[in-house]
Amino acid sequence: MSRRLATLLAPVLLPALGPALAASPTATSYPADALELLKASISYRTVQGRGQVPAYAGFLAQRLEAAGIPAADIEITPLGETAYLVARYRGTGARRPLVVSVHMDVVEALAADWERDPFTAIVENGYVYGRGADDNKFDLTIIVTTLARLKAEGFKPGRDIILAFSGDEETEMATTIELSSRFPDAEFVLNGDGGGGRLDSDSRPVVYDIQAGEKSYADFEFTFTNPGGHSSRPTSDNAIVDVARAIERIAAYRFAPQRNELTRAWLTATGERTSGPLGAAMLKFAATGDAAAAAVLAQDPDTVGQIGTTCVPTMLRGGHALNALPQSATVSVNCRIFPGFSVASIRDQLVEVIDSPGVVAVILGDPKASDASPLRADIVAAVTKAVHARAPGLPIVPSMSAGATDSLHFRAAGIPSYGVSALFLRPEDSFAHGLNERIPLAGIEGALLHWHTLLTELAQ
Repeated sequence: MSRRLATLLAPVLLPALGPALAASPTATSYPADALELLKASISYRTVQGRGQVPAYAGFLAQRLEAAGIPAADIEITPLGETAYLVARYRGTGARRPLVVSVHMDVVEALAADWERDPFTAIVENGYVYGRGADDNKFDLTIIVTTLARLKAEGFKPGRDIILAFSGDEETEMATTIELSSRFPDAEFVLNGDGGGGRLDSDSRPVVYDIQAGEKSYADFEFTFTNPGGHSSRPTSDNAIVDVARAIERIAAYRFAPQRNELTRAWLTATGERTSGPLGAAMLKFAATGDAAAAAVLAQDPDTVGQIGTTCVPTMLRGGHALNALPQSATVSVNCRIFPGFSVASIRDQLVEVIDSPGVVAVILGDPKASDASPLRADIVAAVTKAVHARAPGLPIVPSMSAGATDSLHFRAAGIPSYGVSALFLRPEDSFAHGLNERIPLAGIEGALLHWHTLLTELAQ
């Protein structure tokens, strides 16, 4: 940890004082308003190819206008079958604007696989179930509700608050790329799709993360080709067999463990409050980079992304007829690349792992990398105030996201971006992108206090 980072963190790395999240003094109607908005939001099937993002953006625009944002300050921009939304809460202009970033789209969910209809919000057992309940419609609805509250309170900020809601963060990020270039005068971004609070199995707060950096996202395709032929005349060359061997080698390969300033700080703070072998491994790896400790962390889905590059096969296609030898087979591999390593170097490393002269490796799209954002004292102070209002004394640490967010493109455009989600979750309740996604109903009130504090502190 650098002296500068240690100095910034020293005031906030305090022991947790309360056994659970404190009740928040938000106005009584707003939690109900937020829940109603979240339930309505889940009903929009804003997945790629469904064309529902523009409709959802229109719904949100109506809510914002009803809350007092002038129609002239709300803009929906179509982009293919998706869209993005920009809304401006005008301030005095005394300071440069801040951008609030979240995304409207979600990953697909098949109703047949779920216990409940993924696009019908169900409140049950103290949770709100539905696709996007966590990623990312929870923070989105909290932010919209908070802006309505600020309007009702007559809050006049010293800077404009610009809502930048992207429409394809889960896929192409084309809307994000456009958004990141639209506000060159913005001072910083607050991203609701990063950071957040970690609870233990008894729902006691353990740590709060400020996402100040993230790994690079990259997709690769590895293709094998053969002449093919009749299936009754098999040969030793078979593209599907070749790709199967490649998948097996990729699955078995482990990239060398890595640490940086952000991951050491996060592992140390979290490890001090995590019992058993996992907590001990966090502390040991943070301190020494121990390989045995890294092996323990690699087995846990919440820590494997913090210790180096990860690559996993995600899609597969091959063959052209049931009765023919395959002429080609392709595996898609998704990688989350540790800062400091180029996309091309990881592609080359995977080619070495596959170790087949016939493989053709392709980088999909134009993956971007960005440096971590500086830990500004005003950001840290505002987050500290917001979090400690809910969980007094909770440790607040910088973190590196293992997954890509819209912050990637804002950082690449030179605008510092900070993941400051209001969501507190137990690891066993984290089902983003998976089955039966849910958020704890009890977290809504505290989340409203969180965003109200952040915006009043940083936009005043």
